[in-house]
Amino acid sequence: MTSLGLPPGIRACLFDLDGVLTRTATVHAAAWKEMFDAFLRSRDGAGFRPFDAVDDYDAYVDGMPRADGVRSFLASRGISLPEGRPDDPPEADTVHGLGTRKNAIVLEKIKELGVQPYEGSVRYARAARDAGLRRAVVSSSANCRDVLVAAGIEDLFEVRIDGVVAAERSLPGKPHPDTFLAAAHDLGVEPRQAAVYEDALAGMEAGRAGAFGLVVGVDRVGQAEALRAHGADLVVGDLDELLGDAP
Repeated sequence: MTSLGLPPGIRACLFDLDGVLTRTATVHAAAWKEMFDAFLRSRDGAGFRPFDAVDDYDAYVDGMPRADGVRSFLASRGISLPEGRPDDPPEADTVHGLGTRKNAIVLEKIKELGVQPYEGSVRYARAARDAGLRRAVVSSSANCRDVLVAAGIEDLFEVRIDGVVAAERSLPGKPHPDTFLAAAHDLGVEPRQAAVYEDALAGMEAGRAGAFGLVVGVDRVGQAEALRAHGADLVVGDLDELLGDAP
């Protein structure tokens, strides 16, 4: 292992955004809950079963493109909605309409609360830069660039593969490996030469499916065993735990 906790041959680091670099995963979970609870309440009445911001978030929406998350959770409740269009307004009861509704809530919460990075992960990304490793952010979020700018860390990354880029290139989102593979390609490395850093179960599956050189699970919510089961080679509470490894 190197001083970055990496095996020999790793030349690039591919970082997820929400929950790995920035403290925005909890914001997303709260936004999903607010949106789904309002939808379920209007559909089922006062006795509706609420969206669980931990279990449902982890199982059905975390790390996925927005529309995929809507479909996944609704399917878990046996609910089917019209697909709609990506430009559906937030009041539309369609897959894309609910996604638009959730995004509006997220943007309002970010505007209100701001964006805080995880300082340990920022230290790690800076150490990777100083060691000459290539660096990319790989996120399902269409708001990725705005979040990076708000957190003051955009300059740490050479490549950004986010929801906007994925749509432009027709890349399927996590748990498919395509967005991570695109980041490795854009950095000029093979998958086996890249390490993936993720906190979502869907991201673990994407890392495993892409045959990357190392898949690191970042456990912020006490799900270390689930991260390992879904593909993590090792699990840490924060990335700066890897900085003390001896060469």
